Amino acid sequence: MKVAIKTADLYSKPALLRAIIAMSYAHWEGYVRTCANRYFEHLTLRKKTFADFERQIYVNSVLGSLDALHHGRVSLKERCNLVNDILDGGGGRFVYVNPDLVDTRSNLKTDVMNDICMICGVDSSHFEKNRAFLDILLLKRRNAIAHGQQEYIEPDEIDDFVANVLALMGFFRTLLENKVYTKAYAA
Repeated sequence: MKVAIKTADLYSKPALLRAIIAMSYAHWEGYVRTCANRYFEHLTLRKKTFADFERQIYVNSVLGSLDALHHGRVSLKERCNLVNDILDGGGGRFVYVNPDLVDTRSNLKTDVMNDICMICGVDSSHFEKNRAFLDILLLKRRNAIAHGQQEYIEPDEIDDFVANVLALMGFFRTLLENKVYTKAYAA
């Protein structure tokens, strides 16, 4: 895509510049979701109890029930069962990842990334340091394009823009890989 932009004629270049922003954002959002989901799939394959994992894994298992409790009418019996499950905690086996757990909200800005990092039990400070890039240069531009506005980057910005997106994607993957390799997810 970068080569196509650099060699494009005057009429094609604006469309390609817009496309590279949209494509870069799509890769960012999809990659983060995929990495986080693969991380949790790896943990479920360990077939261990919640007590064998860091506390966040058990907290994550309760979040879905709390969300259902918040959004709907739940019987007294179901609420009591939830409280008992929480109090009994740690004894059950971690075998299921709630598919709604890793939610990019179709706008993977820094605050959402911080939530995903919390769910995964990794430090989000690197993404916080890149807030301006993530929220303004990547997401705001992508949203403008998605809503039909004339937004693009300058041709001389392309290399740095793409390199920053790829670096952030790689950093998140490395955070999760390091956690797996060092078994930092264990209790």
